Amino acid sequence: MEKQQLWIQCVSSTPAKREDVILLQENLDKKLQQRQARETGICPIREELYAQCFDELIRQITINCAERGLLLVRVRDEIRQTIQAYQTLYESSIAFGMRKALQAEQRKTDYNNKIKQLETECQDLSKQVEKIESTIEDMQRQDQEQQEHEEAKHKDQVNFLKNANKVYKEELEKFLTGANVKK
Repeated sequence: MEKQQLWIQCVSSTPAKREDVILLQENLDKKLQQRQARETGICPIREELYAQCFDELIRQITINCAERGLLLVRVRDEIRQTIQAYQTLYESSIAFGMRKALQAEQRKTDYNNKIKQLETECQDLSKQVEKIESTIEDMQRQDQEQQEHEEAKHKDQVNFLKNANKVYKEELEKFLTGANVKK
């Protein structure tokens, strides 16, 4: 079908001449340029045109020798199967690569979330440490103040008792010296 018209091409049974092969090559080059086929890499247009050219070569060779034509058909079919296997392998490797990339991205996201969680936990623990250290400092200060207060109280009590002891000693000495004087 071309522009909504059906074209039928009949296969010629006349053997190919050298001019036919040269014409086939020229037509191939012209069609490659007309359809803007890429010169390198994977190009479905180029692939289709070369397949048509190869089919024409097989037709021309089959007219001269049917056995060669059948062998070339087998070679063509084997090449197509090999290319199909490579395409399947390529597509599955692309899918595998995409799965691995998605898994890596998911792991990266999971690790980033875990890092954020651990950082938050570290901050919370640091705040707890600061709070506990502050409590310890307060307790040490209160203990120091209480100890100083107890020491001052004890010192006052010792001074009071020393003074009382001194007073008692003086009274005892007066009493004893007063008793010695009376005898």
